Amino acid sequence: MKIERIDDKTVKCFLSNEELEEYQIDYKDFVMRNEKAKQVVHDIIVQAAEQVGYKPPKYAFDMQIMMLPDQGLLLTFSESESVHMPGMQQLIDYLREMKQVLENAAAGKQPAIGSNGAAGQQAVEGQNTVAGSGSVPQEKPGKAIFVFDSIGQVMDYAAALPGNLRVESALYEMDGKFYLYLQKGSAAYEKYSRTCIQALEFGRLYGTEEMQLLPMRERGGCLIEEKALQKLRGK
Repeated sequence: MKIERIDDKTVKCFLSNEELEEYQIDYKDFVMRNEKAKQVVHDIIVQAAEQVGYKPPKYAFDMQIMMLPDQGLLLTFSESESVHMPGMQQLIDYLREMKQVLENAAAGKQPAIGSNGAAGQQAVEGQNTVAGSGSVPQEKPGKAIFVFDSIGQVMDYAAALPGNLRVESALYEMDGKFYLYLQKGSAAYEKYSRTCIQALEFGRLYGTEEMQLLPMRERGGCLIEEKALQKLRGK
């Protein structure tokens, strides 16, 4: 294992084919970030700290993987610019704004004048725009994956939703956890937003891209392929 420190926030590690064979790990394990890969990454971080004085970031880091044909793998670790993926942060920001709008509506209040109030009003009117642009439309996030610690939490969540919900949903299981994939479908965006906001009361946001379901499909299993929420409610 050859480790090289690039700067204060970046370190590279070369794993030869012999070392990969010794660890019984390959490129796919790192892409899927399974437990075996997590253990190897932990070993690399520990050795990097000992050998080159690398101090891993407090919250999160990005890992780039490069295959070197007939040689091995080159892993690059760098401090993440954000704890969340861009798509996740966009959805989180939007849900915060929508939640405030819904709470104000329930209390009979008008949206406050300011950044959050303006964004929330745009959300209600379907005119979400890029900050500072004034007129350029920004596509609203319409997909989300939530992770739950137990099937009971998923069922409690489904039971709390309205029966006529038209949000599309699928349920996956992997390593003892349950992943619910939500798509806006034909539902109004306000109802989709409510569905996502309620999901955060029972589980956690996992991602916003369908490709993030790949590990569940390959290593776990699809429990309910379509209309998962309706089926969990028994309707």
